Amino acid sequence: MKLSFFILILLGYAGSVLGQSPQPLLLTMEDAMARARAGSVDAEVALNRLRSSYWGYRAYKAELLPEVDFNATLPSYRKQYSSYMNNEGSYSFVRNNYLQLNGELSVAQNIWLTGGSVAVTTSLDFYRQLGSGSYNRFMSIPVALTLTQPIFGVNHLKWDRKIEPVKYEEAKAEFLSATEDVAATALQLYFSLLMAMENNSIALQNVAQSEKLYEVAKEKREMGRISRNDLLQMELNLLDARTSLTDCESNLKSAMFRLQTFLGYDSSVEIKPEIPLSVPEIGIDYADALDKALANNSFAKSMLRKQLEADYEVAKAKGAQREINLFAQIGYTGTDRDITGSYSNLKDNQVVEIGISLPLVDWGRRKGKVKVAESNRKLVESQVRQEQQNFRQNLFILVERYGNQLRQIQLAKRADEIAAQRYATNVETYLIGKISTLDLNDSRVKKDEARREYVNELYLFWNYYYQIRSLTLWDYQKGCGIDADFTAILSN
Repeated sequence: MKLSFFILILLGYAGSVLGQSPQPLLLTMEDAMARARAGSVDAEVALNRLRSSYWGYRAYKAELLPEVDFNATLPSYRKQYSSYMNNEGSYSFVRNNYLQLNGELSVAQNIWLTGGSVAVTTSLDFYRQLGSGSYNRFMSIPVALTLTQPIFGVNHLKWDRKIEPVKYEEAKAEFLSATEDVAATALQLYFSLLMAMENNSIALQNVAQSEKLYEVAKEKREMGRISRNDLLQMELNLLDARTSLTDCESNLKSAMFRLQTFLGYDSSVEIKPEIPLSVPEIGIDYADALDKALANNSFAKSMLRKQLEADYEVAKAKGAQREINLFAQIGYTGTDRDITGSYSNLKDNQVVEIGISLPLVDWGRRKGKVKVAESNRKLVESQVRQEQQNFRQNLFILVERYGNQLRQIQLAKRADEIAAQRYATNVETYLIGKISTLDLNDSRVKKDEARREYVNELYLFWNYYYQIRSLTLWDYQKGCGIDADFTAILSN
């Protein structure tokens, strides 16, 4: 009996636990933004862009390091007819049957100062004639030093040394700004849900209040204290309140789903946001914000990169007007029927080539390309000045709006308190018949508008603040720059 009673208690407790609805997830604004930075799809996109830029930068760095290559043909077998020129100049076809192997090991280094390259190579070739009278032949090049150098062409390596580091720094700054933009998106969705919940709460209160007032109005109508028109007005208010509640419930579900999706929560998780009632009283000076933005934001680095790339296009167009390339090789070579003999009695192996390409008549095509590149450079310079002007203007407006927003919050908060007190007073006054339904409705509308305006002013404050953070990459609450451990981020 005791065991059965204990089992019944356990089953009853389990049933009560299973019957309970899951507790809502209390989520602060800071928690929502932190989760968005760490795990949202937008944050993953920003990270992949950073990785792409990182590997592009790594590829550029590798261009400045020595490269070791091994090239080989193992083997090449031929049994075929080939054309052969006789001593008198006529041609005949001869039968070939041979096996050939060759291998080359080289260490090459690009010279960024001149744009050329130097390489040290060693190679060995093996040739075996097959069939009757077969024999072997080896040719070795124990060491050869090769220099390849363009004389007038553009030095790509030198320009890469200017452009690629700027591009990578720009990518890192873009990643930080993109992370802040992700947080700003989370902030917008967070306050959208917060506003939807406030609207739903207001709608619930209005329905309850309208039901109460409608019941009072029916009693007053029965006593002849109000007109039928007033009673119909109160019924209409109740219907409007219920309609508004239906709309608010739908908007609440939509706002909830958008935030759940963005933050990576399951749709079964009910998020309950908290209103950030306290705001930091931090003053931001425009000149200081501009200095920080120009030092940290990707904008300044983007402007420098665009200018460098325009200069590079001009240099490339000018370099293509004439081409002179130098190829020089010095070393030793040997040949014999066995491999050891091919490394004895070495001979000089020297090659010098100078290739020239000069346009005699191109009808101004190359000159036209230079003019196009120069015109594009001037266009870029104009666009850079325009973008700088727009950037400064947008930052100035943001700082000014942020500076005024703290006062706006204080005014909106006081208006919310007054409107709520006025409506409560008007409800009591209406119950004793001192004011009309029009005055009561007006105070209710003002109460709802004041509450929404207060929440909206809070959102605008934080929106301006995080926009400034995104542009300056500066945390004004902590008093330090926004940075990241890129080594750890890229290693994951």
